[in-house]
Amino acid sequence: MTSLALFLSLILLATGCVPQQMVKSGNASSKSNPMYDTSYSKEADVEFVLGPKAAETYVSNKAFASLQDKFKSESASRRTRDMADWVVSSRDNRNMPFAIIDKVNAKVYAFNPSGKLYGAAPVLLGLAKGDYSVPGIGDKPLSQIKRSERTTPAGRFVSKIGRNHKGKEILWVDYDQALSLHPVVRGVPSDRRAQRLSSLTSSDNRISFGCINVPKPFFKNVISEKYSGQSSVVYILPETKQFKKS
Repeated sequence: MTSLALFLSLILLATGCVPQQMVKSGNASSKSNPMYDTSYSKEADVEFVLGPKAAETYVSNKAFASLQDKFKSESASRRTRDMADWVVSSRDNRNMPFAIIDKVNAKVYAFNPSGKLYGAAPVLLGLAKGDYSVPGIGDKPLSQIKRSERTTPAGRFVSKIGRNHKGKEILWVDYDQALSLHPVVRGVPSDRRAQRLSSLTSSDNRISFGCINVPKPFFKNVISEKYSGQSSVVYILPETKQFKKS
């Protein structure tokens, strides 16, 4: 009877008919979502980038070494790497391409549905530190948004390519909050947005009203080309210790 049950399970697995819980493997799928894991809070206030060589030492579980390889030569924090592993192992992205935005290190990582890295790039983020948007922020004129309200919220967002009010292509991360990911704009000359994106530090990447600015080539070759015509999931990692699961 045990052999028969095992045989039937193998057939179901081969045909893709096994419930999601059954196909999860290893320890990553049973871990809590790194988005809400308070054990990372000590890293939330400082830059913490893990380079490729350091990552080799960090990976102690051989079963998930291949998952860590998804970052290739890109540096990434421990939380970002754990988040990518969790998304793939839990299938939280529901077979959609996904992106992870590390606000502490001001960087975005874009992946295909199975977790293969499309590319990574620096980002510009909201001027104010914080993981929540002010209620009704999407309906406010930019001129009425206070400096303290210019935050890039953390969380999981089902996103889609669309157009802004000027007809420019953008990735709508959360339409109701007017939160989008788009090519860097010139803005006010004193903002020096292009220079901020190209600097070697993330400390000067806070300037926007909350939206995520990326280099134009990255948006064209990765976001627009790979994410068009389908939904995607954007995970924005928190940068404060107060962020909790709602």
